[in-house]
Amino acid sequence: MSGPAVPSVGPVNGSRTVAWRDYAAVLFDLDGVLTPTAEVHMAAWSEMFNAFLRGLAPGHPAADGADTAPYTEADYYAHVDGKPRYDGVADLLGARGIDLPRGEPGDAPEAETVCGLGNRKNDAFTAVLERDGVRPYPGSLALLDHLRDLGVPLAVVSSSANAPAVLAAAGLADRFVTVVDGRVAGALGLPGKPAPDTFLEAARTCGAAPGAAVVVEDAVSGVRAGAAGGFGLVVGVDRGAGEDALRSAGAHLVVTDLRELA
Repeated sequence: MSGPAVPSVGPVNGSRTVAWRDYAAVLFDLDGVLTPTAEVHMAAWSEMFNAFLRGLAPGHPAADGADTAPYTEADYYAHVDGKPRYDGVADLLGARGIDLPRGEPGDAPEAETVCGLGNRKNDAFTAVLERDGVRPYPGSLALLDHLRDLGVPLAVVSSSANAPAVLAAAGLADRFVTVVDGRVAGALGLPGKPAPDTFLEAARTCGAAPGAAVVVEDAVSGVRAGAAGGFGLVVGVDRGAGEDALRSAGAHLVVTDLRELA
């Protein structure tokens, strides 16, 4: 399937490259683009859910008729992946026949509510990140180094509220003009992807018009946000979404590793 015309991209020595000097800013998604953060999220979900399920001893009000078998990677993909945190908790509990009250986002992590478990997972994410760390994709690091050498302003645009902690753990915190994450979006009242607003805010902070900025995304929703915002170049990074899906969503160019563009 053919995509939109590719601006400022051409073959060099048989490979693809981008004329980065033509752009005033490059805006990166985080999870799946710069860092394999999904691995940290998966470990955090596993630790939180398995501890909770082990605690549902016979006689516990929520254990009657519930499936308390260990949480697995299959559960992650079936019920949690890609969903807002509290929705993922609710879907997994529903699939296991476990009835807990929804609660409120401000619930303590110890609360046995959907929101409490969601907040408990967030604590688990922080603990796993501090314990195991996270390393940037080598190819992504090579592109960041190249763009730093060129002096191109960079930003991170992520729906995760944990983006600053992830960047710090990956040793990337000092690379970016701005980080527009879930907390920033909430404070500014910006809708999330596939709406373009968070990318537009990052471009504004970098002093770049959308048409002079590049969006780099691995998710279909993020690519759609880049296309909707009228950005000069939208690069899709295929970590599993598929080239056709990314191009259909509006990617001008699709690569499997950002080293191809360094």
